[in-house]
Amino acid sequence: MPPSPSPVGTVHVIGAGLAGLAAALRLAEGGVPVRLHEQAPQAGGRCRSFHDATLDRSLDNGSHMVLSGNRALMDYAARIGAADALSEIRPAAFPFLDLRDGTVWTLRPGGFWLFDKARRVPGSRPWQYLAALRAVTAPASATLDEAMPPSGPLHERLWRPLAVSAMNGPTARISARLFGAVIRETLLRGETACRPVIAPRGLAAAFVDPALRRLEALGGIVRFGARLDGLRFEGGRVAGLSVGGVAIDLGARDAVVLAAPAWVAERLVPGLRVPPPGPAIVGVHYRLEAPTALPGGLPFLGLVGGVAEWLFARDDVVSVTVSDADALAARPADEVAALLWRDVAAALRLDGPIRPHRVVKERRATPDQAPDSVSRRPSTQTRWANLILAGDWTETGLPATLEAAIRSGNRAAEAVISQRSERLRPL
Repeated sequence: MPPSPSPVGTVHVIGAGLAGLAAALRLAEGGVPVRLHEQAPQAGGRCRSFHDATLDRSLDNGSHMVLSGNRALMDYAARIGAADALSEIRPAAFPFLDLRDGTVWTLRPGGFWLFDKARRVPGSRPWQYLAALRAVTAPASATLDEAMPPSGPLHERLWRPLAVSAMNGPTARISARLFGAVIRETLLRGETACRPVIAPRGLAAAFVDPALRRLEALGGIVRFGARLDGLRFEGGRVAGLSVGGVAIDLGARDAVVLAAPAWVAERLVPGLRVPPPGPAIVGVHYRLEAPTALPGGLPFLGLVGGVAEWLFARDDVVSVTVSDADALAARPADEVAALLWRDVAAALRLDGPIRPHRVVKERRATPDQAPDSVSRRPSTQTRWANLILAGDWTETGLPATLEAAIRSGNRAAEAVISQRSERLRPL
């Protein structure tokens, strides 16, 4: 009598950004055979590092602010053995500089911080911070400005910088509810959830390379330069896929986790409704003559009153980031670098010409996060039994961040495993 077929089929994960890596890792940890297909020559998606010949340094494509309250991301880092590639700043502190008048302050949340004027935004009052609760309880249709009308120093020096960087859009447009989720999972959970977490050796060393090593150690197969050409649907399921011109037929127990960008998924999956692309994010890396300390004494600095929004320092490279930057991205790279250098030089009190630099324009950096666009986010499950979605553009309840990408990947893997358990459950 021939042996019964194995209850565990192969799961094809499409896309090796953080969502795809998280899904593949969860599946492999559960003993599921995984094949990870990525069209680019490297993993990481928008969370990647590269060597720049001009600066002769390893750079991140963009600077990401990670907090200790990002529970899924911290758990992911621990599971891939990357704890030593991260540095947590204790106690939580967020230095800022107002470029217009030179005011420097450090936000230090935790305990009774609202009643200590040295730990809050200059000119603010404790009761004014309660306005953030309006975002936490806002209806799905509300923008942030509708929930928290912009006025006073607290908006200009805290809420707007945090919201624009977290959600890549103007406060007049972005979802109040998504910003409320950020507040709920960080400030409302206390100091231990607000600690900045830095990747001193870069994003790839912290979140990508260790994940690939762990996945391969668990038997996962990773293919780069493998573009998904199309999916073949039959009888309520995906019956096959074409990757790099090679047709792959799926068995009855095989599944697909589609962790590609939203616009790619929309093209491949009939009837799929996704949010439109959001604005660009622009970053510039400058190599200085020597390592430099930022005002506030930490490796990052919030900037108010200029074009630059956040400044990060790693060894002799300083990096500046601007979100909601479509207009900036439309300008020539040299103009962008010169414009942002003025803010960098003012913040660091540097004289002389602009330093060697590399401009990175990340167009379609996130999905649009206006309320009407957020309503278009699809759930993990699809109408095809063996097709699962993952990505920061799916319904996670969070802005499109690294944390959201990891959560979506975890949920996709859990959905696959749950489906298999249902099929194996005895009657």
